[in-house]
Amino acid sequence: MARSLLGKTVGNLGLYQTLRPFVIGLVHGLAGSAAVALLVLSTIKSPAWATAYLLVFGLGTMAGMMLMTTAIAMPLAYTGKRFLGASRLMTLTSGVFSMAFGLFLVYQIGLVDGLFRAQPHWIPQ
Repeated sequence: MARSLLGKTVGNLGLYQTLRPFVIGLVHGLAGSAAVALLVLSTIKSPAWATAYLLVFGLGTMAGMMLMTTAIAMPLAYTGKRFLGASRLMTLTSGVFSMAFGLFLVYQIGLVDGLFRAQPHWIPQ
């Protein structure tokens, strides 16, 4: 299985292995929860309290996503070292399911719900 350039150059460093789940959790946490944070922030009148909320929410989201990413990655890493064939099958399977789900979302939101139409009409449910 081909490794990325970053993985080849710093993959064996302990710091890289330690920070990788944190960075992945950070990116996922910030990307997925922005709508929730903005929804609550719109109800807070004080800039100081809004900033405090955003800091606490951001730290909690990052920590939670980091822990979830680590918890999901640990069995996969263990399996990858012990059972190379199963690891490749799980990698392929998760990639295919991820692509299929992404294409389903594009179809559902873009075509069925009308995001790609000349005049989009979207009603949140």
